Amino acid sequence: MKKKNHKGKVILVGGGPGDPGLLTLKGREALERADTVVYDWLVNATLLKLAPKAEKIFVGKKGGAHSKEQSQINPLLLQLARRGKFVVRLKGGDPFIFGRGGEEASFLAKKKIPFEVVPGVSAGTGVPAYAGIPVTDRRFASQVTFVTGHEDPTKPESEVDWKRLASLKGTLVSFMGVKNLSRIVKALIAGGKSARTPAAVVEWGTLPAQRTVVGTLKDIVKKTQKAKLESPALAIIGEVVKLRRKLAWFEKRPLWGKTVLVTRARSQASELVRKLSERGAQIVEYPTIEILPPSDWRPIEKAVKRLSRFDWVIFTSANGVQFFFERMEHLKKDARIFGGLKVAAIGEATAQALREKGIQADLVPRDFTTLDLFKSLKNAGQIRGRKFLLARADIAPPELKNLLEKEGGHVLEIEAYRTQPVQERKKEILEWLRKGRIDYVTFTSSSTVRNFFASLPLKFRKKSKADLISIGPVTSRTLREYGLKPAREARVHTISGLVDAVTGNGSGR
Repeated sequence: MKKKNHKGKVILVGGGPGDPGLLTLKGREALERADTVVYDWLVNATLLKLAPKAEKIFVGKKGGAHSKEQSQINPLLLQLARRGKFVVRLKGGDPFIFGRGGEEASFLAKKKIPFEVVPGVSAGTGVPAYAGIPVTDRRFASQVTFVTGHEDPTKPESEVDWKRLASLKGTLVSFMGVKNLSRIVKALIAGGKSARTPAAVVEWGTLPAQRTVVGTLKDIVKKTQKAKLESPALAIIGEVVKLRRKLAWFEKRPLWGKTVLVTRARSQASELVRKLSERGAQIVEYPTIEILPPSDWRPIEKAVKRLSRFDWVIFTSANGVQFFFERMEHLKKDARIFGGLKVAAIGEATAQALREKGIQADLVPRDFTTLDLFKSLKNAGQIRGRKFLLARADIAPPELKNLLEKEGGHVLEIEAYRTQPVQERKKEILEWLRKGRIDYVTFTSSSTVRNFFASLPLKFRKKSKADLISIGPVTSRTLREYGLKPAREARVHTISGLVDAVTGNGSGR
């Protein structure tokens, strides 16, 4: 008896028009379950991070150059499904709106492959919304028409009746229309559309690189060419375009048009990236360090078993908290072993990490520095004769340990975690800096400074025009060791304070 192939499943997921935050919850769930992700060119690469264990296969098309033809994509989906894979076919926008999702679904249905469709936010509604243009508004338009500006080239003639579209009084949204914009405009005017009809073209809609040109049918082609807008771009034609003057919210955020290079370790950068993105910045991630477990777990294990012998436990970062408690859990210990001890945390992020573990720090220095912690302990008479456990990074400076011991404290310093340099995208980042395409570089620690400048040629260090933004005085001091002065230093030494320093809203100095 012939053994039947085990069938997998294909989920056609709409990834939205660009902003990864527009992915639906159901789309996210599908990516998290995926064995394989087959994705297009316009899919935001951030979405692929939601499927860390999945095989990624790029089948995108750009400007007529196809990595795979549709005749190859369909059999690929079939092959993967017949191997029992849970396949996410990830497409930009909505798969059933000019996304060829209907063709792929029809093929799967014919081959009796189980499939589902997860609709996405269409570029036809998402891009105009980010440009401040509602596609319908009862004062101006009670209907909207979506049309493609780039039809199947194998068709003998266009199926779009531009003369009839010209007679409609609502909004016309043209996908992929920038290349043929001149032809579209001529056809609409020839069909009776007024040359004074408002029009807009939006390039890279919903992303930090978004650019919008506004005019009328009479001059929109000339303005688009002057601005050098290219694909992907979407055209909106109709009276609703007038509303952009008051409703253009996306391009009015404080960091709009600015590019920020984030040097923090990728595993920790999400909050910083999110906060900067919310303020309109384009983010370039260049993680200069990678956070790793300690080279030897035994010192932590020994400290955990003898924790009651200490008076104070000091954590200098959230990383130290994470790895220390990870080893505690490995030893089947919990927060109860801190009973009778006092705990200090440098930085609000460290204090928050402790709270999440059930520990309320007894001392968090106001300025989030080791020197301020030392002063607070000294003023409270908490150093002489006291025993301190200091959990920190392998490359942390010895300043705090030396100060405590000088005042009569007994300090056991343990390596809670390690950092190691990372130099991904080095050539690309150097080129961006040389060309002045980076406006700000953020530094969250001394190690990010050292590793960042270790990757730059000595002669280049002072040539970059980017402003250097420091999270606090220790990081700023390290910058000065390289002969560089931070443009701004966060007043509050947290990620939020660093973001405020970048925006220059008075919270930096």
